[in-house]
Amino acid sequence: MSMFSALGAGPAIDGLMGLAELVCREDSVTRSWIGLARYVLDGFDWVTSSAAVQPLVWSVLAATLLVRSLRRRRWFSGSVVLLTLLYLFIKSPMFIAVGDRALVQFLPRDPGQAVDAIVVLGRGEGFRPQRVDEALQLWQAERSPRIFASGRGDGDEIITALAERGVPDTALAQESCSRTTEENAEFTAAILQPQGVETIVLVTDRPHMWRSLLTFQSYGFRVIPHFSQLPSSFTQHNERLLVVRESMGLLGYGLLGRYFPREAASSTAIAPADQNLQQAPRDHASTLAAAHQV
Repeated sequence: MSMFSALGAGPAIDGLMGLAELVCREDSVTRSWIGLARYVLDGFDWVTSSAAVQPLVWSVLAATLLVRSLRRRRWFSGSVVLLTLLYLFIKSPMFIAVGDRALVQFLPRDPGQAVDAIVVLGRGEGFRPQRVDEALQLWQAERSPRIFASGRGDGDEIITALAERGVPDTALAQESCSRTTEENAEFTAAILQPQGVETIVLVTDRPHMWRSLLTFQSYGFRVIPHFSQLPSSFTQHNERLLVVRESMGLLGYGLLGRYFPREAASSTAIAPADQNLQQAPRDHASTLAAAHQV
């Protein structure tokens, strides 16, 4: 099964051709970003869940008694106390509530208008059912005649689930190369914008929405946010990690300049013209595969 596929969805999707063999881009920036995020989150995960942290804090506080200078002792102990209070705040439910609210505080509301496409971002298997539900409800409400799913390991699974629930193949398209929010926006723009798609309803979870909206806007989309629910199996620790991840991602993307206006990759970056085009079959429909090669 191809990782890039597109199905006809009216005049804006008809005619999208592609390659039977896919080569997903593997660039050093993406690898470095993913590696850094995992490193930081693994460290945060250890700090907020390890049983060794509390004895470590008490040991550091006791060590301040060995500092001879009264001034330095006060400064050192004060710093440790502040860090301890910050740690306790991060461990509390209040941190999740404040962080979640901050990440959605200034997002525009969904006015319910018709759009060119419903774009569903992948986030892993645990998030998938909620996103399929939201996309299906939006399509049934006639918000758009097409649904586009984006994400490695998610794109094809999402449209397969939607097809099984009655959405016609002519309304579905996907790409399964993107590994980051940046690539979600870039690859989606490269496929949909040449087909005339300008305004989209973007489906993802609340913490992820601000970064997603700003990134998709930077590629020229007019974006209407629409939240999907977090998995019911999520614990407070899971939500805490997600809030930290998205706060870090929102800041990091800003420092990398990813919210400034940009142009999407050309159509030749999706399907080079010098390659042979070939139709590839699917279990529930015939699709056209497309390659993304840099």
